[in-house]
Amino acid sequence: MGKVAVAAAVVCAAAACAAAALVVRHRMRSSGKWARAMAILQDFEDKCGTPIGKLRQVADAMTVEMHAGLASEGGSKLKMIISYVDNLPSGDEKGLFYALDLGGTNFRVLRVQLGGTDKRVVDQEFDEVSIPPHLMTGSSEALFDYIATALKKFVATEGEGLHPASGRQRELGFTFSFPVRQVSISSGTLIKWTKGFNIEDTVGQDVVGELTKAIEKVGLDMRVSALVNDTIGTLAGGRYYDRDVIAAVILGTGTNAAYVERAHAIPKWHGLLPKSGDMVINMEWGNFRSSHLPLTEYDQALDAESLNPGEQIFEKIISGMYLGDIVRRVLCRMAEEAEFFGDTVPPKLKIPFILRTPDMSAMHHDTSSDLRMVGSKLKDVLEISNTSLKMRKVIVEVCDIVATRGARLSAAGIFGILKKLGRDTMKDGEKQKAVIAMDGGLYEHYSKFSCCMESTLKELLGEEVANNIVIQLSNDGSGIGAALLAASHSQYLGVDES
Repeated sequence: MGKVAVAAAVVCAAAACAAAALVVRHRMRSSGKWARAMAILQDFEDKCGTPIGKLRQVADAMTVEMHAGLASEGGSKLKMIISYVDNLPSGDEKGLFYALDLGGTNFRVLRVQLGGTDKRVVDQEFDEVSIPPHLMTGSSEALFDYIATALKKFVATEGEGLHPASGRQRELGFTFSFPVRQVSISSGTLIKWTKGFNIEDTVGQDVVGELTKAIEKVGLDMRVSALVNDTIGTLAGGRYYDRDVIAAVILGTGTNAAYVERAHAIPKWHGLLPKSGDMVINMEWGNFRSSHLPLTEYDQALDAESLNPGEQIFEKIISGMYLGDIVRRVLCRMAEEAEFFGDTVPPKLKIPFILRTPDMSAMHHDTSSDLRMVGSKLKDVLEISNTSLKMRKVIVEVCDIVATRGARLSAAGIFGILKKLGRDTMKDGEKQKAVIAMDGGLYEHYSKFSCCMESTLKELLGEEVANNIVIQLSNDGSGIGAALLAASHSQYLGVDES
C-alpha cells in the first residue's frame, strides 16, 4: 500500500512538473512572440522618425524643387503648373455665376448670387448628379452631352431674382480634377483620365471646348470663363473671405497645394506679366520626393503594388487614401512574424485598402478605458475578435506613428512654401499676416492629425513668426471657389452693373 502511494505521488509530481514546464515554455514562447511584435513596432517607429532637423531638410528640399519646377518644364518632380489665374476674387464681385465640379463618379452643378463687398454670397444652390458607368468609358461627346443636359435642367430652375443681368451670358467656373495641360484661364487639354474614367477620344482635347460644344448643342447661352482644379478653387474661396490667404492645401483622399507666386519669379513664364503681378501656381506637391523623406519597407511595398509605382511618393505617406493601408501592412507583418493575432494570420488583414483611414482615425481617437472602438473596428472590418487591451494599445500606437509622420511631413511641406515666399522669418519686426486655406476630409475630420500638423508648423516657425501664420479651414473650394473664379475672370469686369 505504502509503495503504491509513493509511486502515485511520484507520478503526480512528474505530471505537475511536466505541466509546469509546458506553462513555462508557453509563457516563454508567448513572451518571445510579444518581444518580436514589440521589436517590429520599435523598428517601424524608428524608421518613421521626424525630428525637427529632418523636417527642416524636407522643407529645404521642397523649396529647392519649387525653384526647379518654376525654372523649366520637367525640371523637377514638382510640376509647378502655371494656372493662368492672375486675378483672385476680392470680395467685390457681383452677379449670378455658375460652377461645374467634375472629379469623380458624381458631378455637381452650383449657382451663386454674389452681392459685392457688403453682402458677399447672397444665395447659393446646387444639385448633384451621378454619372452612369457606361458614360465613364464611352465617348467624349456622350459624356459632355449628358453633363450639358443636366446643366440646362439646373439653369431652368433659376428662381425669382436669380437671373443674369439683361443681355449678358451666364458664366461658369469649371472644376476639372483630372490631369490637364493648362493653355489659358479658360482652356486646357486632357493629359489622361484617372478615377475609373477611360474615354480615349477626350485625351489631347481641350476639355472646355468639349463642354462648350455640348452646351451649345442643348441651346444654353453660357460661357466657361475659368478652368481650375479643386486646390485653386480652395485658394479662391479662402481669398474671397480673407485677403491674407496666400496658399491652399488639400489634405483628403489625395493631397495638393497651390499658392500665389510673384509672376517675375517664374522663369518658365514667357507671356506678358499680368497686371496684378501675381500668378497662382498649382504645385502638384503629391509627387514630391526627397532622400530626406522617412520611408519604410511598408511604404516601398505599397508603392510597388500601386497603380503608379515611383509616382506620388509624398501623397502615399501623408494622404487619406494610404494611411490606413500602411497601418494594415504593419499589423500584417506582426501577424505573420509574431503571431500577434494568434496561430493564423487573419485572412481579411491580407486585403489591400480594407482598413480605411476613417477606421484608423476612429481607433486612434478611442478614449474608452477598454479601447472598445478599437475592438469593434477590428471585429467589423478585419473579423478579428478576442483582442486583449494590451494588443489594442499596440494597434493605437501603430495608428499614432503613421498619423504623426504624415502630419509632421505635411507641416514641413507648408513650411517649405512659406520659405519660398520669404514668410518664414520676421522682416525688421514687421508683422505680415499670412493665411493658409485648408480643405479635405483628412484635415477636417482626423483631429489628432490636424492638431499635430499645426503644432509642428509652429515648432518649425518659432513662436514669434508663428503668431502671424494662420491655418484656416476653407470648405468647398471645388464648388464655390470655381464660381468665384468665373466672377473674377468675367468678360464683364469693369462694365457697370445694369
